[in-house]
Amino acid sequence: MSEDRYGTDVLAGDWKNRGRPTHTKVEAETGLVVEDAGSGWCGAVVGVEGQTVELEDYAGAVRAFPLGRGFMIDGRPVELVKARPRATGPSRTASGSFAAPDQRARVARQSRIFVEGRHDAELVEKVWGDDLRAEGVVVEYLGGIDDLDSIIRDAAPTRTARIGVLVDHLVSGSKESRIAEQVARSPHGANVLIVGHPYIDIWQSVLPERLGISAWPTVPRSMEWKHGICEAFGWPHEDQADIARAWKRILSRVSRYTDLEPALLGRVEQLIDFVTEPS
Repeated sequence: MSEDRYGTDVLAGDWKNRGRPTHTKVEAETGLVVEDAGSGWCGAVVGVEGQTVELEDYAGAVRAFPLGRGFMIDGRPVELVKARPRATGPSRTASGSFAAPDQRARVARQSRIFVEGRHDAELVEKVWGDDLRAEGVVVEYLGGIDDLDSIIRDAAPTRTARIGVLVDHLVSGSKESRIAEQVARSPHGANVLIVGHPYIDIWQSVLPERLGISAWPTVPRSMEWKHGICEAFGWPHEDQADIARAWKRILSRVSRYTDLEPALLGRVEQLIDFVTEPS
């Protein structure tokens, strides 16, 4: 057998794309944050029409781009394609739990979960609402942790009527931590669980990449935090209506538990387990 002096056929294989960066195919699912490599536009997928994908940036502006190559995710080139229909089977709730088919909400338990802050309660409802209804757990809005002591005394929780509480910014040495310690030492302490997240505000529990940013802006201590965030994003923040609209914009980027920081997920699941534990 004679030796092939010229090697293999140079035109064999994908010679046209040899040396070019590879593009991983990624489904254009709602909430996915991508960057258009040509224009630098970065935004979350908010819709797909035909062969066009719509991206909304952190300021709420929407632009349409053709599906295909030319997008980046975390600096890597990707090819956006239409999301495939999901296979039928056991569906999952927004929290990741398996949804029971055609299950009615249970009669409400005596146990309750109190959530400090209106925005906090809305987020818990959006992600865990289906689970809580299936378990018969009612979530009540807590205007402020200063009211907690009187609420617990009036409710007089028992082993079969527990109280779970989610509060903002529960860190060592804070007012919230002192109140939590006081409740734990009270006669009702065994039937009350107070947990909190480490974030300044529940807004921070949303993964920053869902808003098309790498990290939440740093706000000076001299400025009210929500106002500072809106100012950094270029959003109106003159009154409470502006703050409410800003929160709705952030909340719209949350569709399931994978859009939230793990530190919040663990605390909410801990509360649900506590108030639903068999007596």
